[in-house]
Amino acid sequence: MNSIKIKFMKTTKLWMCALGVIVFAAFVLVGCDKLDIYSVDAPSDLQARIDSIEAANSYSGDTTKIDISTYTVGATDESTVWWRSFSDYFAVPVGKVIHLEFENISNCYTTGINYQNWALINANMEANSANNTEATTYGLDYNKDYKEYFAFRADAWGWSGVMASENSDYTFYTDSITKDYSDINGDGDIWDDFRYLMQDAKVTIEIEHSYAGRLYITATMVGKGIDGNQHTLVEQYDQPVGTDVIYSFLTCEGSYLQMKRAYSFPSKYPAVDDQNPVSITISGTPSFVELGNTNFWGSGIAKVTYADGSIAKVDSADLSFTVVPDMTTAGAKTVAVSYSKTLLGEYCQAVSNIYTLEVTYPVSSIAVTTMPTITTYYFYNSDSITFNTNNLVVTATYTNGSTNVLANSSLKFSKIPAAEGSKSVDITYVGATKTVTTTCPLTLVKGVSQVGATNFSSVWWTVFSSNYTVASGTSKIFTMYCYSDNVSNWHSPCAILRKASDLPTSTEYAVVRMDNYGWKGDVNTSSGLTTLGWTLTSNWDWTTFTSNISGSKVVITVTNKGDNTADILYNVTYANGTTHYQKYAGITVDKDDLSCALVTEESYLVLTE
Repeated sequence: MNSIKIKFMKTTKLWMCALGVIVFAAFVLVGCDKLDIYSVDAPSDLQARIDSIEAANSYSGDTTKIDISTYTVGATDESTVWWRSFSDYFAVPVGKVIHLEFENISNCYTTGINYQNWALINANMEANSANNTEATTYGLDYNKDYKEYFAFRADAWGWSGVMASENSDYTFYTDSITKDYSDINGDGDIWDDFRYLMQDAKVTIEIEHSYAGRLYITATMVGKGIDGNQHTLVEQYDQPVGTDVIYSFLTCEGSYLQMKRAYSFPSKYPAVDDQNPVSITISGTPSFVELGNTNFWGSGIAKVTYADGSIAKVDSADLSFTVVPDMTTAGAKTVAVSYSKTLLGEYCQAVSNIYTLEVTYPVSSIAVTTMPTITTYYFYNSDSITFNTNNLVVTATYTNGSTNVLANSSLKFSKIPAAEGSKSVDITYVGATKTVTTTCPLTLVKGVSQVGATNFSSVWWTVFSSNYTVASGTSKIFTMYCYSDNVSNWHSPCAILRKASDLPTSTEYAVVRMDNYGWKGDVNTSSGLTTLGWTLTSNWDWTTFTSNISGSKVVITVTNKGDNTADILYNVTYANGTTHYQKYAGITVDKDDLSCALVTEESYLVLTE
């Protein structure tokens, strides 16, 4: 479930959709919690109306039926684990709307967990065209260029994908979701009403990819409310994604989806006025190239900004290199790049930019001149270990005797063998005329147990430590080293408080993360931070949290205070020596019935005691 994945964006809301009938209205909403101008009373003949509209369309003209191969997404006993079950991919080209209809079957009202419903993922391509399900489920055989823009959930939540690191415009902002979720039973809490309705909700999601390169999503959920009447929930979100085809798919957790139909039709908005480019940015080009290698573009990326503010990545085949460097001589070179097409592909006045690179003599040898931050690795399993290059500096010596620091991205690193004692990792540079290698010495220490896969492939809620009883007035201390892919802040250890008396069924009091986030479990029957009643304190530098998780020494202390509350304290020492703490105080428990355990995802924990 990725527990609750969080990152967030401000946008302008442009359209709304409800009950399978598309109604467009222009309005501006920024960070609204309720769409006051919009309310829908679901008619009793809702399904008949939807079927009537579909029959009228008959998937003819501009409406195209999309065949569905995976009709059931998730386990029908509602035991679906996060990131294990997936719908078909639905391609969303620019200027098109994809309309999806399905039933959401969930036990979320009983469990009290908001996220046990559908989630929509938006990516730049299919994960693996030969075997999408296997690739996505196990993290294997992904296309090397597969990246996600953002995820969008039924409970008005979402998070950024890898694309956000390439362009800040792709960052997801949860507080920019608009939602019309009613407090049906008048208890001041919209989420118990939400969970009740979602148990067997009929869901329509429309995904529109505008000509200006923006993705608009409207989800309409219709079901029986706590009061026994039909009600409609609507949530919306939009953000820039560029004009390349978007691939959207559904997944779920603790629930399953029964797909009904899918079709596409043109955007109801007219095609946007054509826009001229106003600037071009260049990134990812090589900082140096050896004599003998003529590829001065390398893995470069060009992005064009148009007059309306939209941004699009452009193919290198459409670029003109108006100043081409002399690659036959060593020295600093300048490359001039221009692009001369409008947003809709018509030729126009060009925009230009330059970048520089160094043509060097061939590399004759390399050496480690600054050791990496992590030089001691703790391990338990026999799997080889991923080398962490943070702070590593490798210097090249060229055939003319000069030296220069090599970018770590230009190097290849071997895995570290899982064996105690002094070891090393091989570092290789493949040049235009020669391949050279050096080594970096390391020390390996064996721990006493491990939670999570060494290759960072463990998905949420699948890997756990043993359970430990914590008697009234005592504490349980976990000491470990956390190794993470450093991609997201939740790729780090979580502590679980459970009843000891019903193990292994494991009724939970709470789950708390290292990054100042947690939620109540089955016993306390609430989700999210707003009604916890706990005291959360920490002293993290959040700008460096994610990038420094791997290699951290983490000491987690779970204290049964003997007054039917428990405290959890994280004391963390980064590999660079910086220390932080995270504390949760006042978690409601039964002092005579308390156990604890650890869980993690896309990271692994090596316990040392």
